[in-house]
Amino acid sequence: QVQLKESGGRAVQAGGSLRLSCDASGRTDNIYTMDWFRQAPGKERESVASMTWTGAMTYYRESVRGRFTVSKDSGRNRLYLQMNTLTPEDTATFYCVAKQAGEYLWGQGTQVAVSS
Repeated sequence: QVQLKESGGRAVQAGGSLRLSCDASGRTDNIYTMDWFRQAPGKERESVASMTWTGAMTYYRESVRGRFTVSKDSGRNRLYLQMNTLTPEDTATFYCVAKQAGEYLWGQGTQVAVSS
């Protein structure tokens, strides 16, 4: 199975930018998609962005489309989430998720706090 570790979360002011990273280690040859989810305090987890492992297809949640960009460094098995024009509504713990062999495998998450 793949193991996932997120990094890059921190406190930032509204209007700022952050880039989150997700390092995938272990078995990566049968990953279908890589996703970013987030969970805000008191709210359910929601999908933010998704990319097929090949990078051929991407998906973005409506509220982040045009502000967030998912990308992948295949050489490093690293997934990125570039987040621009952040708002306080983006405050959440962000998780990297791999769909592998029919299972969803989650990282531990990285926290993003956006202040107004």
